[in-house]
Amino acid sequence: MNERQVSVVGGGAAGFFGAIACAEANPACRVTLYEATAHLLAKVKISGGGRCNVTHHCFEPRDLARRYPRGGRELTGAFSRFQPRDTVAWFAARGVTLKTEPDGRMFPVTDNSQTIIDCLLGAARQAGVQVRTQCGVKSVLRVPTSGGFRLELTTGEEAGADRLLLATGGNKSSAGFAIAQAFGHHLEAPVPSLFTFHIDDPRLKDLAGVSVEDAATAVAGTPLKEHGPMLVTHWGLSGPAVLKLSAWGARLLAERDYQFALRVNWAPKFNAETARAELERARGAEPRKQVTTWSPLGVPLRLWERLVAAAGIAANAPWTSVGNPALRALAAQVTDAEFAVKGKSLFKDEFVTCGGVRLSEVDFKRLESRLVPGLHFAGEMLDIDGVTGGFNFQAAWTTGWLAGRAMAE
Repeated sequence: MNERQVSVVGGGAAGFFGAIACAEANPACRVTLYEATAHLLAKVKISGGGRCNVTHHCFEPRDLARRYPRGGRELTGAFSRFQPRDTVAWFAARGVTLKTEPDGRMFPVTDNSQTIIDCLLGAARQAGVQVRTQCGVKSVLRVPTSGGFRLELTTGEEAGADRLLLATGGNKSSAGFAIAQAFGHHLEAPVPSLFTFHIDDPRLKDLAGVSVEDAATAVAGTPLKEHGPMLVTHWGLSGPAVLKLSAWGARLLAERDYQFALRVNWAPKFNAETARAELERARGAEPRKQVTTWSPLGVPLRLWERLVAAAGIAANAPWTSVGNPALRALAAQVTDAEFAVKGKSLFKDEFVTCGGVRLSEVDFKRLESRLVPGLHFAGEMLDIDGVTGGFNFQAAWTTGWLAGRAMAE
């Protein structure tokens, strides 16, 4: 009779972490997790190319919060209670060791996302969480007499709950969003946050796979600027220099229907003037060498050949034949190339959105609704998103853990 009924809607990272945290913190809680599909932890499975980028090696809450285009202010306090160091310890305590890669991303040492899935499923089972797949939640009503909730399930059943966690992800058709709105919550419209840029340009044609260790990117006419590794793909440009730009510019780029001018500096150690001076030095040092066979600015040779052609320099031209106007044009191609972006693609199979429940309507100490006591949110249900590198999963672990602990109190 003293059991507390806790319902978790959504079988992803945030939902599982919330369910486990609640059940482990209070064995008197009877926790049931509902997943509408047959697939649990689907995003965990595909994350990081199937390796699962669990979190990021950033253990200072304020620095960590700066990696979130939306939600950083609210997460600063949340990260002081559960942050990547706690995530590492949580998995270690359950037999999963994480490793750090040079860029700070953290993966299981097995390099296999199934390791994380098995850990979460095992922890849920051990904590007594009942997991129901192919069983979604159609609607939720408040029960005035008890202060709890009545859930209408897609199977035709009904279920009761004293506490309710919505963690159904950021898809605009999410049942969680409909339930939140029915309880009076406002939603910031979901739009894609991590995506690559479609560019059809002769300078990039047939260069798929060429990467640049560090490039600077900017959206022309806006304050949006980023830098980092960049990758040429079959359809345009990707890599952190693009993905971070897409995250910070998610709403603005959606308003522009993903049609905009992208400015790229392929060698950000140089600007137009210092690049021109370096090219003049190269001309003096190797006058007889062909321009296309030597890239003094550190640009990969296949890309360098395209930039040389775009500057109007013949493929077999020796350095000594290139005049100052052509060197200026080449310096501009390297340090301030402009590309017309016409559309976007998902980053691999990963789908991250900005948008969700308005953050001012949520108590971030408990991840509880300020409008409906006993209703909690976690993960992409909230208007929170991070840049690429494990930050979105960390937001899921943190918000799920805090919500779960609060429901257990």
